[in-house]
Amino acid sequence: MPNERLRTAMAAGGWTYAMLAEKVEVDPKSVERWANLGRTPRRATALRAAETLGEDVHALWLTLRQARPARAVSPELVALYGQRADVPVSAYAELFASARECIDILVYAAVFLHEAYPRLNELLRERAADGCSIRIAVGDADSSNVQQRGTEEKFGHGIESRCRLALLHYRPLLDIPGIEVRTHGTTLYNSLYRADDQLLVNAHVFGVNAYGAPVWHLRRTGDGGMFGAYAGSFDAVWETGRSVAR
Repeated sequence: MPNERLRTAMAAGGWTYAMLAEKVEVDPKSVERWANLGRTPRRATALRAAETLGEDVHALWLTLRQARPARAVSPELVALYGQRADVPVSAYAELFASARECIDILVYAAVFLHEAYPRLNELLRERAADGCSIRIAVGDADSSNVQQRGTEEKFGHGIESRCRLALLHYRPLLDIPGIEVRTHGTTLYNSLYRADDQLLVNAHVFGVNAYGAPVWHLRRTGDGGMFGAYAGSFDAVWETGRSVAR
């Protein structure tokens, strides 16, 4: 699975495999494997590469982040994060890049995805072109539940503006076969980011912005369970949504 964050960082700085390899003192083939196959270098090498690129090492290689192990609690739990801000945006990019059958996104706005990963629409187009079914549900800015969330988080009308901005980000995808965008006005108990059998769940806490609330990474191990409950909740919200017209 490609390391999308590394590829983006290299492209932004004009780095070739050979150039980065020379700076980090490794073989260019190693850098190519990091970028295209998702290989993780040794920590010391990763630190040198991240410093060279001006990036956070954990943003480039999620596996080097010491997430809290959770398998003793449930085999479905891969990792826990104290707050969404602890999850590097590369985790979302790599999650979506790994999808072969479906991608589901349930949020009110989550504009941080496009802001931190400008290549998101391109990645979603690529997955759709490969036959992946993509469903994106964003908040209806005019709904009472969205407006109430703004009051609870002390953001006022800010969340409504972010919902509209999220739609603007996704509008270029409306004509892409396999991608559908809907708006919803449900109470958002959790933001969901699914790719096939993996799911990032951003829990919501009263009075706390989503970036300060915890995230758990689930992997489906069978029918039902936690994964099934969240997947079912997405389907239920999706059925209430309204398709966005071009």
